[in-house]
Amino acid sequence: MKDQTFRVYGYRWVVLGVFMFVNLAVQMLWITYTPINGPAAEFYGVSNLEIGWLAMSFMLTYIPLAIPASWAIDKFGFHKAVSFGAILMAVFSILRGLSGANYSLALACSVGIAIGQPFLMNAWTKVPANWFAVDDRATAVGLVTLANLLGTALGFVLTPSLTEIMPIPTVQLIFGGVSALSAVLFIILAREHPITPPCPPGMEVRSLMLDGLKQIVRSVPFWLFVIVYFLGLGIFNGISTWVENIIQPRGFTPIDAGNLGAAMIVGGILGALVIPLLSDKFHKRQLFMLLGIILAIPGLVGVTFATSLWLILLSAFWMGFFLISIAPIGMQYVADATYPAPEGTSNGLIQLAGQLSVVFVYIMEAMRSPNGAFTPSLILSIGLMVVLVGVITQMKDPVVKTA
Repeated sequence: MKDQTFRVYGYRWVVLGVFMFVNLAVQMLWITYTPINGPAAEFYGVSNLEIGWLAMSFMLTYIPLAIPASWAIDKFGFHKAVSFGAILMAVFSILRGLSGANYSLALACSVGIAIGQPFLMNAWTKVPANWFAVDDRATAVGLVTLANLLGTALGFVLTPSLTEIMPIPTVQLIFGGVSALSAVLFIILAREHPITPPCPPGMEVRSLMLDGLKQIVRSVPFWLFVIVYFLGLGIFNGISTWVENIIQPRGFTPIDAGNLGAAMIVGGILGALVIPLLSDKFHKRQLFMLLGIILAIPGLVGVTFATSLWLILLSAFWMGFFLISIAPIGMQYVADATYPAPEGTSNGLIQLAGQLSVVFVYIMEAMRSPNGAFTPSLILSIGLMVVLVGVITQMKDPVVKTA
């Protein structure tokens, strides 16, 4: 009779699916101007740097909103909080498409979309905690990570192709329509809780947000993973941002740069799907994070020094596969290690650390050699990855009740 007190429901995949869709949409909206930086600057009559602010606004807006968004998720539930963020995303993405060639309006609408983003990203562990068994939660977070990366990949691939056949505002309006569809589906289909909890009695109970925040900031495992996430995501975002400038001195073309970025993201998508599944199967978090960092280093070395196209593409894929897989495993690791602190709070603080890693993107630009090469910052990145190996060796798997 005891085994009847909790169970998982097939409907959890519907909830996870619509949650993945809204996260995919917001990432597509974030990256959409990056692959058309030059044409967009010409269209709006501004500089390339000002076009860059359309994406950078997401990171900067996230920083002050991370804690309030986590509070809202834990106070009102993820359904209300994510719905609020999804509505902001949908409304302002459509308005951005209607803003025409007015750069100021496009930037203001980008900030509006960005305000909604923390309500989506900070619920990455909350949704699996409410609907999935303990042994499946890293896999569920991995699927959300996959959707996040797929949204970035679609933004990279679709935007340049679409802008060749239609005006930039029309492209943005199409993306706005997709985001509106994702918001409607989430609001209608998502549910806060199943009828009965998906875990043993007591495991679903979390402490209050403020008490949980105190517990989290006193947690050594939390701070260790913050270091890993901050540096890992900083390196990934830095390479994604400067990919064309990184490989151009070695004779590669912008098309090659786009293929490299796509290879890294596709690798990340597959890694976020496969490695967390293995982590759940073997009930190991620290081991798979350690393997992820160690195996990502050769890929980063290849991106830094390879001179043949096939090798640099393989290196980018390899690095993305292992580096990105660490994120969903680590988020669930922290949720387990800081139990009973609310998942929305721990996830929000981790995502905040990830957004702060934008500092490393600027460091990479500042370290460019006189001929414009990014080799010095890439060598620094390799060194930092080695440091992360030492950091992860200090992490221990928490004991989690699974039945």
